[in-house]
Amino acid sequence: MATVDIVVPDIGEFKNIPIIEISIKPGDVVAKDASLVTLESDKATVEVPSPQAGTIKELKVKMGDRVSKGSIIATLDVAEGAATAAPAKPQGKQAQGSAGAGGSAGEGAEGVDAPPAKGVPPVTPDPNLPARGQPAGGGSRGDQGGGAQSNGAHGKGPSAAPAVAPGTGAAKHPDATYHADVLVLGAGPGGYTAAFRAADLGQKVVLVERYARLGGVCLNVGCIPSKALLHAAKVITDAEEGSHLGLSFGKPKIDLDGLRKFKDGVVNKLTGGLAGLAKARKVTTVEGRGQFASPHLLAVETKDGMKTVSFDHCIIAAGSQAARITGFPYDDKRLLDSTSALALAEIPKRMLIIGGGIIGLEMATVYDALGAKVTVVEFLDRLIAAADPDIVRPLQRRIEGRYEKILLKTKVAKLEALPEGLRATFESADGKSPAPAPEIYDRVLLAVGRRPNGKNIAADKAGVNVNERGFIPVDNQMRTNVPHIFAIGDIVGEPMLAHKATHEAKLAAEVIAGMSHHAWEARTIPSVAYTDPEVAWMGLTETEAKAKGIEYEKAVFNWGASGRALGMGREEGLTKLLFAKGSKQVVGAGIVGINAGELIAETVLALEMGADAEDLSLTIHAHPTLSETVFFSAEIADGTITDLLPPKAK
Repeated sequence: MATVDIVVPDIGEFKNIPIIEISIKPGDVVAKDASLVTLESDKATVEVPSPQAGTIKELKVKMGDRVSKGSIIATLDVAEGAATAAPAKPQGKQAQGSAGAGGSAGEGAEGVDAPPAKGVPPVTPDPNLPARGQPAGGGSRGDQGGGAQSNGAHGKGPSAAPAVAPGTGAAKHPDATYHADVLVLGAGPGGYTAAFRAADLGQKVVLVERYARLGGVCLNVGCIPSKALLHAAKVITDAEEGSHLGLSFGKPKIDLDGLRKFKDGVVNKLTGGLAGLAKARKVTTVEGRGQFASPHLLAVETKDGMKTVSFDHCIIAAGSQAARITGFPYDDKRLLDSTSALALAEIPKRMLIIGGGIIGLEMATVYDALGAKVTVVEFLDRLIAAADPDIVRPLQRRIEGRYEKILLKTKVAKLEALPEGLRATFESADGKSPAPAPEIYDRVLLAVGRRPNGKNIAADKAGVNVNERGFIPVDNQMRTNVPHIFAIGDIVGEPMLAHKATHEAKLAAEVIAGMSHHAWEARTIPSVAYTDPEVAWMGLTETEAKAKGIEYEKAVFNWGASGRALGMGREEGLTKLLFAKGSKQVVGAGIVGINAGELIAETVLALEMGADAEDLSLTIHAHPTLSETVFFSAEIADGTITDLLPPKAK
């Protein structure tokens, strides 16, 4: 018998992590990889497994102790000759019961001998499953709000994608710098989720990201920093509007350096946590620009020169980039995109925002609060065109009183760089109506959407189809036309949302690991504009229903009858629910008002669970809350509301 020390293995950047659970005591017989203690940081819960089988001799820690890499947890009596086993690999909580569930699989490249299979069962798409982006169970689900994904490559995947063969079909390229069971290209929310889930399922993962920090556009220069600035904007406007509460504040002193420090601190916490989670999962990260060299090889241009990654499977998560309008002076730093706008270099006196969608209006919210005179120009006849007009109207009424101008059915025909600013020449959308006179602005933000990066990764060298818009078609298991290559996120189609990408990521990783029964079956994907007030919607919209001839019923609750909204001085909101005619099952919802982005989740769950108006109206909601507005809308539909006069019977 030999005695070995059980130490905390490499758990990334985490140090001094408290022990929250101890699963052993002296005398216990433990198997290899059995969980011994559980650690919890502010970013992750990590289990420390036994490096080998044996009997616990002595426990060296107690509950609440803080440990780091190399700290001794316990001593273990093991059989002679077994004391040199490799150190244990830490396990995330979510990996319980699934680590090592499958190896890698893939089709062989031409002329390459396949190494032995790893025992993974074949991943064969179920022929009865719908194409990607189409609801399961026929068309009825689409009528109940599955149409949020109709504008991209979804549903255009291979009509009969070949089954993924068991084992790997690609020999390790002898000259490759790295080899991966699963290569993930892009480390945004979809990419890192795919990498982490694949690692939890026992795969050897390489994650390639062009930037130094994980998290992609969303965490670094998109969703997260914008929400930090929007919070600051809300604090400013709340103070400005406090007089109706009998409260008056002086004009805020804005410290741009301090505001940038706050924003960057939020980003650093999240991206730093991701780096630690990647290291704890033994995910190899490679910084550089990746492009395919062949169906089983990726070339990565790094700061240290060209490196290559061979792979059995690949998940493309290369995202999107800001769209541009031809002819604008992009070499002029006064012309901003969302990334440079979030850098917050200065607050302009006058700012033009081209695009009245979510990104444009969120940045307008920030810069207006910080003191800029904002003009928004939109080619269409309304703001946030994807949402119903009645849901957007309260937002539009509010910002019309704050912004310098809102120009609808108008486009910027020319943008000239002058010493005194950028001169915008406007035209009417129809080319016939009178257009506003040219104006000079200190800064112009271009926010006219995003375009996928499908044409930037040399996908053709891997044989992966990319459509004319740059999207990569996939099936309902996220598989491209090349069976061992998958794609997720912005690059596979709209809506381009992080929360869509993360669900697609887990699906792709699980299918690769052998969970062939898994398929995309989401009934809806919610959208949120984090403006003031917020605008959120999900499922079927009235606009869509009318265009498709779908019969529906609706119930609208105006927040002027909400005690909570009145107490906050923000009663301009409304909550609208759409129901299938007759059955009154929830098929769509739209909410505008404070925290609408939080409130929409209940309606998403209702649609996914097939709930009807009665289910919601019989669910007790806390009072007084804004969440009651969903309850009240359901009561209106059910004819049981008492806080308002019941609707007249039709």
